[in-house]
Amino acid sequence: MDHHPDDEDTPHDLAPPKRLPAGFVLDDAFSDNEDIDVPEFSPAAIREELAKNLNGAQSWNVGDAGFDDLVTKIGFAVDPDASVSTFDIDAGHDSPPSVLHSPSSPRIQSRSPSHQDSLYEVPLSSEFSQVSLDDHQSPPPPQHEEPEETVSEYPAVQIDLSHSDAVTTEVHPDRESIDSSQPMQLPQRSVSHDEFRPKTPSSPLQVPSLNTNAASTPSLPLPTSTSLPTPTTPKALSIPPPSNRHRPTRSAGPSMLDKVISKTRPPYLPPKPRTEDRKHQQDWEEMMKRSRAAEEKRRKALQDRRLARERRIEESIGMWEREIVPDWTVVHRNSNLRRLWWQGIPTKLRAPMWQAAVGNALALSKDAFKTCLSRAKRALASGTFPTTVLNLLEEDIRTTLPSIHLFVPEKGPMYQDLRDMLCAWVVARSDEGLGYVVGVAKIAAMILLNMPPAPGFVVMRNLLERHCLRSFYGGMASKDDVEAYYRIFDTLLADGMPKIYFNFKQHQVSPAAYLPDWLVPLFLDHLPFEACARVWDVIMLEGDAFLYRAALAILGVLEPRLFFPDKKELLELLRGENKAALEVARREGRLLNNGKYEIYGVDEESLWERIDSMDEWWRESTWKRLIERELPDL
Repeated sequence: MDHHPDDEDTPHDLAPPKRLPAGFVLDDAFSDNEDIDVPEFSPAAIREELAKNLNGAQSWNVGDAGFDDLVTKIGFAVDPDASVSTFDIDAGHDSPPSVLHSPSSPRIQSRSPSHQDSLYEVPLSSEFSQVSLDDHQSPPPPQHEEPEETVSEYPAVQIDLSHSDAVTTEVHPDRESIDSSQPMQLPQRSVSHDEFRPKTPSSPLQVPSLNTNAASTPSLPLPTSTSLPTPTTPKALSIPPPSNRHRPTRSAGPSMLDKVISKTRPPYLPPKPRTEDRKHQQDWEEMMKRSRAAEEKRRKALQDRRLARERRIEESIGMWEREIVPDWTVVHRNSNLRRLWWQGIPTKLRAPMWQAAVGNALALSKDAFKTCLSRAKRALASGTFPTTVLNLLEEDIRTTLPSIHLFVPEKGPMYQDLRDMLCAWVVARSDEGLGYVVGVAKIAAMILLNMPPAPGFVVMRNLLERHCLRSFYGGMASKDDVEAYYRIFDTLLADGMPKIYFNFKQHQVSPAAYLPDWLVPLFLDHLPFEACARVWDVIMLEGDAFLYRAALAILGVLEPRLFFPDKKELLELLRGENKAALEVARREGRLLNNGKYEIYGVDEESLWERIDSMDEWWRESTWKRLIERELPDL
């Protein structure tokens, strides 16, 4: 039979065959000619032929003493029943390759009955150059229990050569398991002569050749290694994910979605061409730039007008001292002086003018503050001061004029004066059975900014005794009066601003939803400080009627924003919590702690423009008539 290199059984890319001894011809080995000597195929003859054909391996020559001499030399126990068609696990630099298995070399099988648990083999010599796999494996012997082994924390490296580029995967010992029904690829490693133990998988392992320069050898036990997990029981093969996972990082530029999404057309409409979308985006940015510039110009012009108005007020001090300070009641008889008062009181004259306009209807002495404060301090020292009232008082102070930082608890320079005035006010009201009302701290703070605590206490007591404010500060005892004031406000709103009135009625928004928040702190929570100070000047002169006129003017400024289809949004706007307006204010960098309605563009100029425009329909006679109708006992 001719031996062709293209036959299926001939391994490719193997080393050239060894020189056969004289008389050993493959074609004649199975000839019918009895005269030709047929080589003996006994184990001893095969061992002898193998030892002769190993180039440079004379020290491995196996003689008639049997294969046990070879075992003794290499120091390993060899499984005689295992197939020689195995593979080189560790084709490294220092590990000897396996024995070549080719058509010219017969298959070697051991007959010794020992070491039947061995399946893996150990390379014997560096002289071999090929790997041969045997398709015939001995049946798997029964599994044996083994002691538990400590696995190293260092993962093994698995290399996949099936693709054009080698793929390296870390195999973690604590996650690795072996499936008896699937092939397993073992990484190359060095074999130690010091430690080994037999392993018995449930089925033969099919391992591809990792090194072409290796040959097959008899099966030897696999030494124990801390770098590679040894299979014990058949389990499902699980490949752990790579340890170095990709961590997403936030890009400084626009995302891919931002680059393709259209910002100039709603998503439910067909998309624009990219060129048109970019053009419209540039147009929008240009419009926003011009809008910001116009807003900044408007704000600067408003600031200039406010400063000019303040200069005019300060320049009018001479007229104030000559005409009004000697007898403040002249403003009720002189319309020019009354108009001068409405423009605002000079700062240095505000304290005496407020004291004169409010008066002292309660006939409080100059020592009233000192007396009430001493009672409050004794109550605080003895622990009889109500804790609930004290907590409400401290919280009210914390939210009072946060933009000027004068009343910050424990740190503000005027915090102690404000706390003393409020404690004295609580003691004074306790004689009437009334408690603390949240919002009075704003009134006390505004008064303290213009005068000392002692005269300020008298002004605050008399101001809050005016009938409208007393009704809102009177608790449940004055509930009926408060309801009457709500009806009065509804009537005035229907007469002067019917659209707002019917819109509120449609959404069932009554004055109780917003009017107490304005009147109790006298607008100090919602209006900018400068506008609120000017409103206070006129309230001191005109009384309760101007409270309602100012409230109606606020609704007039907010009118374009009040026509929401949802009641919830309408109430949020009245509370100064409209989300859209807050976002616009933050984007423009405006302060958000100088009055809640400043985000809506409510300032001193716009408010007083609205107040002045109410002269067309506001009549003092209408106010008096409504008071007589709703509060006949007043």
